[in-house]
Amino acid sequence: MSTMRQGMQQKMLQKLSPQQIQLMKLLQIPVANLEQRIKEELQDNPALEEGADNEEEEYTADTEDEATDDNDSDEEVAEREEDISLDEYLSDDEIPEYKTIANNTSPDDDRKEIPFAAQANFQEQLLSQLYTLDFDDREYHIAEQLIGSIDDDGYLRRELSALVDDLLFSQNITATTEELETLLKKIQTLDPPGIGARNLQECLMLQLIRKGDKRPSITLARTILNKRFDDFTKKHYEKIQRDLEISEEDLRASIAEILKLNPRPGDATGQGTRSIEHIIPDFILVNNDGVLELSLNARNAPELKVSRDYREMLDHYSKDKKNTKANKDAIQFVKQKLDAAKWFIDAIKQRQQTLMETMRAIMHYQYEYFLEGDQRKLKKMVLRDIAEKVNMDISTVSRVANSKYVQTHFGTFLLKSFFSEGLQTESGEEVSSKEVKQILLDCIGAEDKRNPLTDDALTKTLNEKGYNIARRTVAKYREMLDIPVARLRKEL
Repeated sequence: MSTMRQGMQQKMLQKLSPQQIQLMKLLQIPVANLEQRIKEELQDNPALEEGADNEEEEYTADTEDEATDDNDSDEEVAEREEDISLDEYLSDDEIPEYKTIANNTSPDDDRKEIPFAAQANFQEQLLSQLYTLDFDDREYHIAEQLIGSIDDDGYLRRELSALVDDLLFSQNITATTEELETLLKKIQTLDPPGIGARNLQECLMLQLIRKGDKRPSITLARTILNKRFDDFTKKHYEKIQRDLEISEEDLRASIAEILKLNPRPGDATGQGTRSIEHIIPDFILVNNDGVLELSLNARNAPELKVSRDYREMLDHYSKDKKNTKANKDAIQFVKQKLDAAKWFIDAIKQRQQTLMETMRAIMHYQYEYFLEGDQRKLKKMVLRDIAEKVNMDISTVSRVANSKYVQTHFGTFLLKSFFSEGLQTESGEEVSSKEVKQILLDCIGAEDKRNPLTDDALTKTLNEKGYNIARRTVAKYREMLDIPVARLRKEL
């Protein structure tokens, strides 16, 4: 069965034209990678040039007969077409990676871009601070190993015994866990506060100690973290209040101090060791007084044309009546380059047309949502819904949705995020799961924080609002929204 399926797939793929293959590949590329792809094609094919084609005469693949005259037989043409390999075009791997800068413009030239944060490394900041500590060469190397083992959140989660082994095998340094413990304590005095902690409790304690504040609320906060940390994480506030014999007001003040602390000191500067992608939208959607206007970001799609020099070269060789092998090879070479250039230009144009048709269909399908950005206005929508509207394959719509972004007045979103499963209301109306999630967020946001709503209570509330939803589905949506259970949402 598997062999048969593969054979059928291969047979179907072989029916694709080179232009269709080009289009499939180009559709998968977001605008951030398109410029590089075009540059590569310009380098590989001298018959392709940047700029608008102002020439009245345009090269087309139909010039094949005129160019070759009777130099090539049908068998030779068929043989050349069979030599085309589809593997290179159909592979989804190795999409070109590069960095580019967007320059989106709107009709009123008032559009602004909001780039994401750039790469930074807090470990380098720690290493730069080591000179402030009185370390000899051996201790410095050990400290480097410790800092290198700190993760992106700022925690040292590896056991010191494992680091002892690492030092022995990688640097031939013999050390003890006690020595590493001593050096780690010194590293923990560096900035940001809480760095190098082994767990959350130690991380928060380090930050409180660094404050050096003797206010009663700080002192009590240290006591809670030191003696009642488990109760604190489970929000057993009544038990803490009873065991420590403190008032509710004192407890609230100390908890407020703890909540000011940073549980992820590695992000204290707003950065980790990971680089964050700079997203460039493929579409621009503007709400112009209640009318949505869609445009394609063509920043990284420069105008392309077929080289006039190559067209003239083909004409020259075609008029040469010498029926030599060299002349035939020259004609074939030039013609192949011209065809490739024409195919690529057409593929770029078809890509833009496909993107616009797909996004326009999504815009009209979710018109009310795009007007206001209200998640509750987002309709249930699957790939088939859009594919039927634009008369395209579901796979084509999927290629567009999985890698393209649209910039709206309320944010920039991946097209895939607008597709969701549906639920039925009591009236039989289908609604998007995102609408249900938004209602769930509203319910939790309006709850009494002293007595948060359980999943059963949330289910009952949603059912009362007309949403037929099971408790397990409520729990699943709550987890997807990264909202803890009722007990952990409790506040004083």
